[in-house]
Amino acid sequence: MILDTRLPSPPLMGSYKAEDVVFLLKNISDAKLEVPTEDREEAIQAGRHYSEMLPVEYQPTQEYLDLFHRTLQSTAKKVALAAAVTAELILKKRGFNLVLASLARAGTPIGILIKRYIEKTYDKALPHYSISIIRGKGIDENAVLYMLQNHPSSEIQFVDGWTGKGAIRKVLIEACQAFYEKYQLRLNADLAVLADPGHCSLTFGTREDFLIPSAALNSTVSGLVSRTVLRPDLIGPYDFHGAKFYREWLAEDVSNLFADQVSAFFAEVAEQAKLQAEQLYRYPEEESWKGMQDITRIQHDFGISDVNLIKPGVGETTRVLLRRVPWKILVDREDNPNLEHIRLLAQDRNVPVEVYPELTYSCCGIIRPAKGEKA
Repeated sequence: MILDTRLPSPPLMGSYKAEDVVFLLKNISDAKLEVPTEDREEAIQAGRHYSEMLPVEYQPTQEYLDLFHRTLQSTAKKVALAAAVTAELILKKRGFNLVLASLARAGTPIGILIKRYIEKTYDKALPHYSISIIRGKGIDENAVLYMLQNHPSSEIQFVDGWTGKGAIRKVLIEACQAFYEKYQLRLNADLAVLADPGHCSLTFGTREDFLIPSAALNSTVSGLVSRTVLRPDLIGPYDFHGAKFYREWLAEDVSNLFADQVSAFFAEVAEQAKLQAEQLYRYPEEESWKGMQDITRIQHDFGISDVNLIKPGVGETTRVLLRRVPWKILVDREDNPNLEHIRLLAQDRNVPVEVYPELTYSCCGIIRPAKGEKA
């Protein structure tokens, strides 16, 4: 490949150690991008793209933070096993000649866990970057080119945190095809995720829809990096997509705490992870996309015309409560132990919670439609 010297060098940003991850993002911390939640929701539903502005980050109550720490303690081993299974499955399919490319920002903590597991278990230090992918816009091609130029003999393995409807998986498939048509370079659209409740990935650690603690908070568990931004007045043709680095929240940051507490279990779960990955490799579970059947039923039952207002799964429902304007939360059953934080957030925001039986997922968040919209 011919080197393109116009591509930038990655800036030093985020609160993670450099050996854990390099953010291929443009630091736009000085830009005023935060929009109040209600105004942002109205703008998105009126047609403005979500990547042109940032939500005002939810500041959790002490009760919610206490719940985060309790959840981390109680699920760290479970998360470690799922991350280890994902890592083992990646290695079985593709070997060690890889670059890990986490999709910012939910993928970043999971990519760090996968990288650490491989390093601890096999003494192999894989390069790991965090890059932007945006629904309706595609992947950051400059970031992909940077990785290919700096690791010309390696394949890229894309990593995310979890699946909901599978929207980002579809964006990735389309982006890889577009990248090939433009550069004649073929990327593997396999998306490795820690949890795949939507049944739309072939590389996953579990399909259980439970709370991954890194989904419970915003930037303070994702390296103090914002959601990614793509706006022509801020991002030039040779820039990476942008993000803000919230240095002012260093005292509240739990990004490394999450990674450290989960990583501490890797030696303990390694043998079980190898067995589970071997089983998944020999007898792969299909991509049935069966979660979409839930979405169709919810659309019909609640008269929702825009599928983007329906956010299934614990991770996506948490996001709805943290940074969108929720209308209601659907849960599979009243006593689901995975949903304590969902109930706490819903109570904090006065959002009704309804039991909706026979969900594929543990829960589903529905965004309030704009005025005049059906629902």
